[in-house]
Amino acid sequence: MIQTIAIISILVYTAVCIIVGVRSMRHSSTVEGFLLGGRKMGPWLSAFSYGTSYFSAVIFVGYAGMFGWMIGLGSMWIGIGNAVIGCLIAWKLIASPTRRMTRRLGSRTMPEFFSSRYLSRGMKIYAALIIFIFLVPYAASVYKGLGSIFSAIFVGADPVICMAIVAVLTAVYLVLGGYIATAYNDLIQGLIMIVGLVLMVIILVNQPEIGGFTQVVRRLSAIDPQLTKLTGGSFVKLLSINILLTSFGVWGMPQMISKYYAIKDESSIKQATIVSTVFALIIGVGAYFTGSLSRLLLPATAEGMPDVAGGYDGVIPTLLMEKLSANIFSIIVLCVILLLLLSASMSTLSAVVLSSASAISIDLIQEVHPKISQKRQMIIMRALCILFVLFSFLFASLGISFIVNLMSFSWGVVAGSFIGPFIWGIYNKGITKIGAWCGLLSGPVVVGTLLIYNVVQSGFDVAKGFAPQFGVTAMGISLVIVPLVSLITKKYSAAHLTHVFAAEETKVG
Repeated sequence: MIQTIAIISILVYTAVCIIVGVRSMRHSSTVEGFLLGGRKMGPWLSAFSYGTSYFSAVIFVGYAGMFGWMIGLGSMWIGIGNAVIGCLIAWKLIASPTRRMTRRLGSRTMPEFFSSRYLSRGMKIYAALIIFIFLVPYAASVYKGLGSIFSAIFVGADPVICMAIVAVLTAVYLVLGGYIATAYNDLIQGLIMIVGLVLMVIILVNQPEIGGFTQVVRRLSAIDPQLTKLTGGSFVKLLSINILLTSFGVWGMPQMISKYYAIKDESSIKQATIVSTVFALIIGVGAYFTGSLSRLLLPATAEGMPDVAGGYDGVIPTLLMEKLSANIFSIIVLCVILLLLLSASMSTLSAVVLSSASAISIDLIQEVHPKISQKRQMIIMRALCILFVLFSFLFASLGISFIVNLMSFSWGVVAGSFIGPFIWGIYNKGITKIGAWCGLLSGPVVVGTLLIYNVVQSGFDVAKGFAPQFGVTAMGISLVIVPLVSLITKKYSAAHLTHVFAAEETKVG
């Protein structure tokens, strides 16, 4: 019964995605249409595209399952941080100046922005390589999280086959319709995510082991008072590091920043700020709250670890299969949640693929062949989308056990490279080329150095657990070193700064 309903749900969902992709083709015949939807995206499409790109199956299967189990209700601060810092403050501080400046400079990608802002072709090539190389393991972690859920529902199914289905479906609608297709699918996917999460929480909270919302705190406290401490208790450092990594990190992630390029006007930004923040609160807080409920609904070992197959990664899949398969209604909810995780993963994956494909087709190939025709560039970009999906799928299928740690490494390198030069670049006229370069180098240099040092000291198994700290350190150094080095290095000409920071907007077709 479960598998039959799940298959029907997936087939209907697949048909909708493909129809959206086909209908979006006429809007994606140009490079700017394919990448940014012609810079005419409304507030709801922009907000849901941002929110669904933010959250993938990893948040449920990896992070919520682990931190919810370990920390309890305090883990919800990660979701709150994502909503307040990663959405509300990010949209208020970054969206408007990013939209205005990228239109003036004609930038369609983050590497193009660095090239125009800092007058450096080298930055463009370097940034493109960082994006393409380090977003592959990030995308692979998305497959990994989703594969765990599919394997739980379709018992005995090879997770690789499940991941292949996701890869093919994402590639099809993305190649057909580009950003427009992903934006409309993101809106559909976002609504599915909200409905699925709300129903899941209601059903789980009303399980006999819990007895309603009013009993959650009392029952968690009976297991371990630590689980009800909203400050995180003894896990306050771990909690803080992950709030910083996942909330501030999006300020420097190219697949998130591109949403600001595409939004059509200032009034849309105000609406999108509210919508994306509310969406993030529902999804982020709901995911970690669900993770904390697992302590009441699943058995634990004598050491306090989840007594389920797959350890922390198996918490949410096991929870869903055990508690949402009792009757036809709960099975339907389970299938909605399957679509929730499928939706979240595909949205994140499509955003990452677009950023990576454009990094090669626009930021590298165009540098080598500046007179390349738009038609040929579109063919190459679509081919690269398929290629990147293939690379990330193959990477995920290797069965690397520390793939969630790889996501943190990738996030840290990319955000650590871009956050300083980007944030300071849109606000401060005094940032110099050398200062920006120092920030760009912070990601791989800081994360790489800290990784090597810790591997030598403690071995890789211990070092990989510090991936979030490495990323936060890289971001912090990038934000600090860019303005400091700029104080003592050569400034840009007044003419260039006037062009970059001009008050009026020039129309970009």
